[in-house]
Amino acid sequence: MHVVAQKDLPFVGMSHQFIGADQGQVGISVYLVNSPPGRGTKLHRHPYDEVAFVREGRGRWTVDGATREAVAGDILVVKAGQVHMFENIGDVPLVQFDVHVSDRFIQENLD
Repeated sequence: MHVVAQKDLPFVGMSHQFIGADQGQVGISVYLVNSPPGRGTKLHRHPYDEVAFVREGRGRWTVDGATREAVAGDILVVKAGQVHMFENIGDVPLVQFDVHVSDRFIQENLD
């Protein structure tokens, strides 16, 4: 068994980063997002699927031009190659786990 504390993971922007390649060659990577109100990502895409589990707060997701609000308990599936972004539209932090089906993050920023 491999154990790592979230506080010991790299923190970039608004997320701790669990990088599977650095954690025993696990086949996924995860952004542990804690986005303040008004923050989010710019348009981007990945060459693999991503699944976002919204745990707290409220966000607006845009995927291939379609916009949808997501709240705690929602699970969003973004397929490989889909252009997407999200923004915290609530007044509390948006907490979500963004699971990337890759042992490392690969992202093409479009903005």
